[in-house]
Amino acid sequence: MKKLLITGATGNVGRALIGALLERKAFAQILAGVRNPRAELPWSSSDVKPVAFDFMQLAICREALKAIDVLFLLRPPQIADVEAVFQPLITAAVQEEIAHVVFLSVQGAEQNSVIPHHKIERLIQDSGLPYTFLRPAYFMQNFTTTLRRDLVEKDEIFLPAGRAKFTLIDVADIGQVGAEVMLQSVAHENEAYDLTTPEPLSFGEMAEQLSEALGRKITYRSPNLIAFFWRKRKAGVPTMMILVMIMLHYLPRFQSTPPTTDWVEKITGQEPCSFRAFAEAHREELRPDSVTD
Repeated sequence: MKKLLITGATGNVGRALIGALLERKAFAQILAGVRNPRAELPWSSSDVKPVAFDFMQLAICREALKAIDVLFLLRPPQIADVEAVFQPLITAAVQEEIAHVVFLSVQGAEQNSVIPHHKIERLIQDSGLPYTFLRPAYFMQNFTTTLRRDLVEKDEIFLPAGRAKFTLIDVADIGQVGAEVMLQSVAHENEAYDLTTPEPLSFGEMAEQLSEALGRKITYRSPNLIAFFWRKRKAGVPTMMILVMIMLHYLPRFQSTPPTTDWVEKITGQEPCSFRAFAEAHREELRPDSVTD
């Protein structure tokens, strides 16, 4: 029986991936890498086995890697020193003879040597481990997480993105692709897949589709950087998070629109979820009276 270890198991992508594996009733042992395996988790212990995994403690990581066939690896956003954390981890994966690493990267990582994902991709390639890189586009789930409060409290998207167009992906589709790749890893050896829907959209266009799906007017405002920074600081958003949001939304104004791909459909046999369908599926979560602290 194949042993699959999913790091970041309780995050958006980790939950979607484990859900997709459970849907397939895969003949595999699913190990969920979590900091506290004794904590309450969203799966029954008979379906998924929690194991201790902490990126900042190599000995714990090494123990989790023992007898693993396929590792699903992601980068926790708080880890900036790639060399210090990921080089020892990847070396340990080599020593434990992991058969395949599936790394959650980002679209365009191969062309951007500044971002951590590019550096991690290079470390994996240089290690000689068989790999697959998943390079997803802009997460639709940003609207139900970091952008949600503006939507439900102000009926507004407030981002310095101008008219730039973004490729998009539903995290659920990443999970479906990830499950297929982990179960059929040999067929995807040393490949990289950009994961997008067929339609790039500006935030103005996203606001229009949200308005139709939610049944109320959603306005898109593109502020200058100073106005954006100060509004987010007043809302209590940490400075580092604001800078990440600026990098993610402002810099694309000066870049060409990323290409769309059909890898989701090719790999899973199903068309990816459209942004309109995503908005309709999350209508209740984005209602004005759904605000939570």
